[in-house]
Amino acid sequence: MSEHEASKIFSKFSTVISEFSGKPATFVAAVFLVVVWAASGPLFGFSENWQLVINTGTTIITFLMVFVLQNSQNRDGKALQAKLDELILTSQAQNKFVGIEKLDEQELRELSRTLSERAECVEDKATDKAQERNLDQTQL
Repeated sequence: MSEHEASKIFSKFSTVISEFSGKPATFVAAVFLVVVWAASGPLFGFSENWQLVINTGTTIITFLMVFVLQNSQNRDGKALQAKLDELILTSQAQNKFVGIEKLDEQELRELSRTLSERAECVEDKATDKAQERNLDQTQL
């Protein structure tokens, strides 16, 4: 099996599992299992083995779900980024924003600061324009 095929199979698997795990019925089933486990405590004398069952089960599920959910999140993030890149390329936005997710933390902070400053300038201009209109309307 090639790496591409394995990746494709894992992507499909992680999509199915992440969709299933996000359903309310799955949450209810998990709560039910915990309640059944807790209720069975007196039957097993609250033994170490009884505790070990829930600890081991939840640890294994959590460990595996990290990889499944991270795969789904990575694919969703890449798909969203591709859509945003397409919007940037087909709009009047600056093409320099395509691929900025690959910048390091400092470069992203600097870009964010620059954009915030530009946004404040635009907001100031919009406020001035609105005040001019209000003044013109009151003079009529």
